[in-house]
Amino acid sequence: MNEKEPVPAKATLRETLEFAAVWLLVRALGLLPRRLARAVGAEIGEAAYSALGRLRKVGLRNLRLAFPGRSDALRERTLREEYRHLGWLLAEFCLMPRYTKESASEFIRYEGLENYLHARDKGKGVLVLTGHLGAWELSSFYHSLAGHPMGMVIRRLDNPLVDRFVNNIRCLHGNRVIHKDDFARGLIASMRAGETVGILMDTNMTPPQGVFVPFFGVEACTASGMARVAAKTGAAVVPGFLLWEKSEQKYVLRFGNELPIVTTGDAERDALTNTAAFTATIESYIRQYPGQWLWMHRRWKTRPAGEKGIY
Repeated sequence: MNEKEPVPAKATLRETLEFAAVWLLVRALGLLPRRLARAVGAEIGEAAYSALGRLRKVGLRNLRLAFPGRSDALRERTLREEYRHLGWLLAEFCLMPRYTKESASEFIRYEGLENYLHARDKGKGVLVLTGHLGAWELSSFYHSLAGHPMGMVIRRLDNPLVDRFVNNIRCLHGNRVIHKDDFARGLIASMRAGETVGILMDTNMTPPQGVFVPFFGVEACTASGMARVAAKTGAAVVPGFLLWEKSEQKYVLRFGNELPIVTTGDAERDALTNTAAFTATIESYIRQYPGQWLWMHRRWKTRPAGEKGIY
């Protein structure tokens, strides 16, 4: 939605006010120089860390599960770092409408692009395995700026005005949204057309869409759709994450090697095996960049039958 578009007549007052607040924030941060916008974003992240005690508690609980041998002080430092990165991501999102390939390439570089291109050139479609790690919103946006638009599997935001506004920014350079309520059909069609689709595969799910696989040594209910579509279509699965490299003061859009897909003829077993492998890959990236993952998400909320809740 741009500033000249009318607000849909069916919007509630609350939705309209929420949209106005989001629009003003994006507009305000988007007008600032990038360095200043990121500094403001970091302050917003720090304020959120201090104010949102419930989410902070979830984050620390998750860090205890994932890193039981670390000290409380180190876990708290990791969580604070996450909030700073989220503030930076907020700033980058607000600035995205201004970015060109040339301007964004000053602070983003590729690593392993050949892995993606090789998988794409097979012609059976590419599933980019990713998660809420690093600057995930900027990741697909930069890839589209570089001439590689892609589909993105996205959950609809509760506010339809904000959902439309955010998706318009995401799709400025050819990206397209595949909503989770049209997941299977849209994904299979995209793979048969030889397209690329990114899937954030690190959120809590519920059966039957989710299966339990280890994540940091704890069973986590995880979406099995990517594994099923890859097995059905022959699409390539390639890990892809946009990660902040402190030593370079740059983001690196890193594509890993294509992941092998196990196909034994037992569809359910294969879905479980491949989902576990995908989840282990995500975990390996998080372990390298623990301060850049979304620790306040209740990743282990769904438990196997009869098991006590974690949160």
